[in-house]
Amino acid sequence: MIAARALLFQIGWIFWTIALGVSGLPCLLLSRELTRRVSWLWARGTLVWLRLTTGISYEVRGAENIPKVPAIIALKHQAAFETFLLNQILIDPAVVLKRELLKVPVFGWYLNAVRMIAIERSAGAGAMKSLISQAREAIAAARPIAIFPEGTRGQIGAKLPYHPGVAALYSQLAIPLVPVALNSGLYWRHGLFDKRPGRVIIEVLPLIAPGLDRREAMRQLEDTIETATARLVTEGA
Repeated sequence: MIAARALLFQIGWIFWTIALGVSGLPCLLLSRELTRRVSWLWARGTLVWLRLTTGISYEVRGAENIPKVPAIIALKHQAAFETFLLNQILIDPAVVLKRELLKVPVFGWYLNAVRMIAIERSAGAGAMKSLISQAREAIAAARPIAIFPEGTRGQIGAKLPYHPGVAALYSQLAIPLVPVALNSGLYWRHGLFDKRPGRVIIEVLPLIAPGLDRREAMRQLEDTIETATARLVTEGA
C-alpha cells in the first residue's frame, strides 16, 4: 500500500509539474513576481497532493524566530520535501543550489527567473566569491537566504560535515543565522516509493546573532541543529 500510494503521488506530481510548468511559461517573459507566484503554487500543490496520496503532512514550530530582516536560514536536509517547503515558510527565499539545476529544461528556467543562488561546486574559491556576490544581491532585495549546510541529503542519524559556504555567508554578510531542524527523513525516505504517512515537524530555532567568531558560530549552528533534529526524530519515531 505504501508503494502504491507513493507511485500515485509520483504520477500526479509529474503531470502537475508539466502542466503548470508549461502553462506558466509566459510568466518567465512577463515578470519575476508572476514567475515567483507560479513557483509558489507548484510547491503548494505538491505538498497538498503529497498529503492526499501518502498521508505526509507538516507542522512548523518556532516561526516567530524567523527575522523580519534578511537572514541566513540554515536547514537540516533529509529529503526532497524541504525543497518544496522553503517558499511556503519563507517569503521569496534565495536558495543556494548547484548550478547544474539551471540546465534542466523548464525547471531550470524557473530557478533562473526567480534568481536563486546557483554555484559551481567544482569552482573552488571562485564558487565562494560567486556565492557571496549573489547573496549580497539577495540581501539588497530584502530576501532571506536559504542554505543546506551539509550540501546534500543525509539519512536519519547520518553525520555529514557542514560545508564552509554557510560560514562564509555568516562572516561576510553580518546578518543573523537561523538554524532549522526537521525530521522529514522519517516519512519521505530515500527510496522513490518509500513515503510513509506522518507529520513532518520543522522547527525554527533561536537565531545566532551576527558578530561571533566564525568557528564559534559554526559550532553553535551544528550543535543546535543536530541536537534538535535528534529530538524531533525521537518524537516522530
